[in-house]
Amino acid sequence: MSGKWIAVACTAFIAPLVSAQTVDEIIAKNLEARGGLARIKAVQSMRETGKLSAGSFQAKFIQLNLRPNRVREEVVIQGMSQIDAFDGKTGWRVSPFEGRKDPDLLSADDMKGLMTDADMDGQLVDYRNKDHRAELEGHDSVEGTDCYKIKLTLSNGDIRYFYIDTDSFLELKIETQRNIRGTVQYSETYYGDYEDVNGIYFPFDIEVGEKGSPDRTKFTIEKVELNVPMQPTQFAIPTGGAK
Repeated sequence: MSGKWIAVACTAFIAPLVSAQTVDEIIAKNLEARGGLARIKAVQSMRETGKLSAGSFQAKFIQLNLRPNRVREEVVIQGMSQIDAFDGKTGWRVSPFEGRKDPDLLSADDMKGLMTDADMDGQLVDYRNKDHRAELEGHDSVEGTDCYKIKLTLSNGDIRYFYIDTDSFLELKIETQRNIRGTVQYSETYYGDYEDVNGIYFPFDIEVGEKGSPDRTKFTIEKVELNVPMQPTQFAIPTGGAK
């Protein structure tokens, strides 16, 4: 092989390596696409309201977030609310539809989803400081759209796969592997209809279901409010304690 063709072959081999992006570069572009790290961290509280539907079932929902690591989620039907909340240390639930109007404490496994939701920035922000581990697993497709696939191993051992659009750098899907009472549960969440709220992009169309299942619960966000007044007591176990 002549020197000319050796040079061409080497250039063809090296070019993709030079252009390849690291997992941290992709995460940085994702955060920038969302609105930038400074804007994301400037949000001290958030309220999302909307509707959820699962088959013929429909309800209103409200999610409140307050730093640091507090979340309260309500599903409202005919004026009654099922509440799941995490105050940064303790998780609790009120289930009036099951005849339980007093709060019940949640186990460590049952709190996992709430603790994920309580991370208002998202798990990719400062992931090393949270003792998570990120790995780039190449490319994959979400409903025909090319995505970067990032494997994030959480500090508790659960795994989340982030599918990030190679064009917009926004999340299109997250797959979750969560260990609940010794059994691994697989779920997936689809994100769409991103809208700008005070310079930050939020998905207003979210669908959640078991991995591979066509049956999904659809969340239609109607309003996202940032830095609204909230008190830590809204996330604490109601007076009287929990059972």
